[in-house]
Amino acid sequence: MRHTLKETASGLRRNASMNVAILVTMWVSLTLFGLGMLVTQQVDLIKGRWYDKIELTAFLCTADTVGGTCTAGQATTEAERLAIEAELASNPQVETSFYQSQEEVFEEFKVTYADSPILATLQASDMQDLYRIKLKNPEEYQEVTAALSVMPGIQSVQDLKALLDPMFEWLNWGRWMAVGASGLLLLAAALQIGNAIRVAAFTRRREIGIMRLVGASRTYIMLPSLLESLTVALGGATLACATLAAVQQFAIVEKAKPALQGFAWIGWNNVGISMLGVVVVAIALSMIPTLVATRRFLKV
Repeated sequence: MRHTLKETASGLRRNASMNVAILVTMWVSLTLFGLGMLVTQQVDLIKGRWYDKIELTAFLCTADTVGGTCTAGQATTEAERLAIEAELASNPQVETSFYQSQEEVFEEFKVTYADSPILATLQASDMQDLYRIKLKNPEEYQEVTAALSVMPGIQSVQDLKALLDPMFEWLNWGRWMAVGASGLLLLAAALQIGNAIRVAAFTRRREIGIMRLVGASRTYIMLPSLLESLTVALGGATLACATLAAVQQFAIVEKAKPALQGFAWIGWNNVGISMLGVVVVAIALSMIPTLVATRRFLKV
């Protein structure tokens, strides 16, 4: 074991410049890979909280609202509300719907924006009562929207997916760009590792030949190279994990969460999953090219 560790340390010193280049490449590529995983988890978190719950929201009139079919200075009457309920109950595209009063909307608002200073300036009468509507087929929302929009007492009908889809599209683009860029850089790192191992093996070709002739096992010969590449890869993974932790702390916890308090943000458990993925990829990336590159030099 002493010989293996000595050869590993010698290899790290002998190929210092190449190892630094590999470490930096892996740092950047693994960071992009980890960010891609974080974006994926962020998208899934938002979808899990909002996307599949409600497709349409029908806002009713208050004395202060304008637009839609509202009468100036007049809130939706009980008769108009019952007519809206009847339309929702009879519409074949509606799976479920439920009414939320101004008080219920305000209670929900207080939970969502518990830390917001604007909460102290609002009360239940500032809210709009509404209907939450889930459709059987979310793609067929136009028919329900058209039917509700012309009914008396409706101020507006909001399609939640229409609001969220552009954001999801941009997040998905960001995820695939990060993963694609990291894939190219990981390929570059794998090629660098393979070239470094080939150079080291060529330099030690006479020593390797003698070791094979005296009966040294393949594992004994390959182990220093494997440990060398593993050390560099884990160094890159450590820097990548530190970068992901910094992004979570400074970008999400200290900046994004206070600015968008009603938004669902990823937590440290999500960062831990991404870090685990980064370490697994780093280990695989160090082992596979090394095994492939050293295999051809183990035959005398």
